[in-house]
Amino acid sequence: MTKTFRFALAAPFALALAACGAGADDTAKLEGDAIAAIPAPEGTQWIDKAMATPEGGTLVGNPDAPLKLIEYGSLTCPTCARFGIEGSDELLNDYVNSGRVSFEVRQFAIHGPIDLLLGRLTKCGTVEAIVPLADQVWKSHEEIMAPLTSNQAAFEAAMRLPIEQRFVVAAEQMGYLEFFAQRGLSEDQARSCLADAAKLQEDADLTQKYANEFKISGTPTFVLNGQTVEANTWSALEPILQRAGAR
Repeated sequence: MTKTFRFALAAPFALALAACGAGADDTAKLEGDAIAAIPAPEGTQWIDKAMATPEGGTLVGNPDAPLKLIEYGSLTCPTCARFGIEGSDELLNDYVNSGRVSFEVRQFAIHGPIDLLLGRLTKCGTVEAIVPLADQVWKSHEEIMAPLTSNQAAFEAAMRLPIEQRFVVAAEQMGYLEFFAQRGLSEDQARSCLADAAKLQEDADLTQKYANEFKISGTPTFVLNGQTVEANTWSALEPILQRAGAR
């Protein structure tokens, strides 16, 4: 096991102290004229288009959209969950589906093993399923966190098992295999995914990359056209999108 992976599987990252929200730059230079809707190819919708990005994220929508929104989000972050509940449907249906805005989710495992476990489950299927599954996790935040809160000892015991077993056993004990099975991911597929130490290592490395190279220190952090914006709720983010031209 590499040093990065040991760090990722230890107690929550030191940078988790700033877990919800991050500083931002002035957004004045993001203001622009209204952008006309950009039709999707005939017979399709932009919200049904998804692709993996070179930075390890998942982009939904028009890859050539003039407004490119990135969310660095932790699947266990309550503020990310609030954003998912309050804003994800409107963001996807009204903004991404217009072709004006693309939306890329970069999973930031700020809380270590539990984020890695849930993140790996969202990535077990097709690329088109990643963002919808992450959205389901966020919208079910209380259900997801309840077994971890009530049975922390069992989770910690699972984390002491050999690497090929620990995430599988933890997912079984926390009820996550059933949760994802109800959303289209078979338990056999989930078990196989969670036993893949190489993929878990990749996910841990991505969080280190985002922290070290992109200076991400909290979740959710939103970046619009390369600029971090001061918003971690939908009510704060939507006006920024509109001023930038998504209107």
